[in-house]
Amino acid sequence: MFPHSWALIVASIHSGFGCFLILNWSPSDSEHLMVSAEQMQNIEKEMFSMGMPVEALMEKVGIGISTWILDRQGLIENGVIVLVGPGHNGGDGLVVARELYMAGVDISIWCPFPLKKELTKKHFEYAMQIGIKNLEQKPDSNSDSLWIEGLFGLGQSRPISDEIFHLLNSKNTFSPDKLISIDVPAGLDSDNGNIISNTSYKASHTLSLGLFKSGLIQDSAIDYVGSLERVDIGIPDKILDDLPETQPLRISFSDLSTFVWPRPSKSKSKYQRGRVLVIAGSEKYKGASSLALNGALASGAGSVSAILPNSVSSALWTTHPEVLLLGDLNTFQNGSSDFSKVLNDVDLNRYDSILLGPGLGIVEEKDCFGSDLKDFKGLLVLDADAINRLSLTSIGWKWLNDREGPTWLTPHLGEFKRLFPLIDCSNPLKAGIEAARICGSSVLLKCAHSVICDPQGKSWQIGQVNSSVARTGLGDVLAGFVSGMGASGLASAKRLDTDLFAASALMHAYAGASCSRGSTASAICTFLAELIKKESS
Repeated sequence: MFPHSWALIVASIHSGFGCFLILNWSPSDSEHLMVSAEQMQNIEKEMFSMGMPVEALMEKVGIGISTWILDRQGLIENGVIVLVGPGHNGGDGLVVARELYMAGVDISIWCPFPLKKELTKKHFEYAMQIGIKNLEQKPDSNSDSLWIEGLFGLGQSRPISDEIFHLLNSKNTFSPDKLISIDVPAGLDSDNGNIISNTSYKASHTLSLGLFKSGLIQDSAIDYVGSLERVDIGIPDKILDDLPETQPLRISFSDLSTFVWPRPSKSKSKYQRGRVLVIAGSEKYKGASSLALNGALASGAGSVSAILPNSVSSALWTTHPEVLLLGDLNTFQNGSSDFSKVLNDVDLNRYDSILLGPGLGIVEEKDCFGSDLKDFKGLLVLDADAINRLSLTSIGWKWLNDREGPTWLTPHLGEFKRLFPLIDCSNPLKAGIEAARICGSSVLLKCAHSVICDPQGKSWQIGQVNSSVARTGLGDVLAGFVSGMGASGLASAKRLDTDLFAASALMHAYAGASCSRGSTASAICTFLAELIKKESS
């Protein structure tokens, strides 16, 4: 199942309400922190001010990279060429070349630029003295040797030349698994993940030095970074502790083993184990409500109720006999659902969470977000067309600031742009942080590397990607699932942290990446339910 055991290694509380997380998840350590180029450079300066010699840090970097490479003998069986840049990134590459040469690897170096840093020049001179071959002409991109690119590294702003751009892309075409970047691929902005002047290349592996650079985890960088790995350089905890408490964290599937999930006491009834109300679906999008209900049921919440379009509710007893039907949604002429009037007939405060949005269809309703939803003290999850409709109201996202209870938003990029039209979305991490701050709600911005942010500035980004799960219906399952998990959290601990939102999104991503039955929303939802049952047993 999970990459590690389900060991509960974070602190939790135990009471009549059950067990729930109270300390930070995941930890702000080297494995999770994401930093900007400036922050990483300041960290290095702090290490130097504490007495770490520049030479020693370069040695540590080079030995760490060479060890990583030597552990993968298949990469080096046809020799290695190191592309050496003018600065310290090139110096790192020269230390790698030296270590591989001393290990008996057939290795050459190529220096397309004059060397500028004195330390890099010294490593070059030593490489020449011990017999490493220096190529006078550019290397043959059609060879099957491993290329290690150490041209520019962190904080680069200059575009790479057409000659090097075409050379690297030619190498990628001929042997796409044999092109490693040291720290940051040449031509890539390490803060935003954007390419510089439309020129970068596709690395097979990028070895991020010290900490993960935030730009390398953005969707815009996926095609250029390849497999992202971290090379430890021994940053003291004292320095990491000086980073802001809101420093973004990269989470991966192994972090699921350290999260304490809501566990209601075994003595509690179904109504004390999380009560969810799902308002979803329309004559246009009937399947969305079914998938959202499946997601809510997969969470293990004790009670799931629904308000649905008649075409779905009439057969609900055959498809979802576990769900309590509260009423039918009226239908507009375009086939979209009208939810504003049905809320008057329901005591919303009987529920721990309400999911509104999947498959409702788009229609302009000026008064659809009234006092009933605003005064609801439980968790309100707005997904899909609820977000689209909120964006069409006169006050838009500002309505969220007046909510009595917590709100979780689950937009994809298009829905996000409609609700927050003034926020720059070129960097999803920064966009999510800004949106959560101004609207006072937690935001899950769905993308390849999904982002989860809370109003206090905490943020997480899922660091693992599986493109096969980008399929219709999985967003509906996710909305239902997080609604159910949120309800369970409130029922178990009478509190709600965005950590649970982030962990639930990560669990959903893990299920999508690991499901052996296929990549359809239905198959993944079934697997998700099995994971939750295993965790709670």
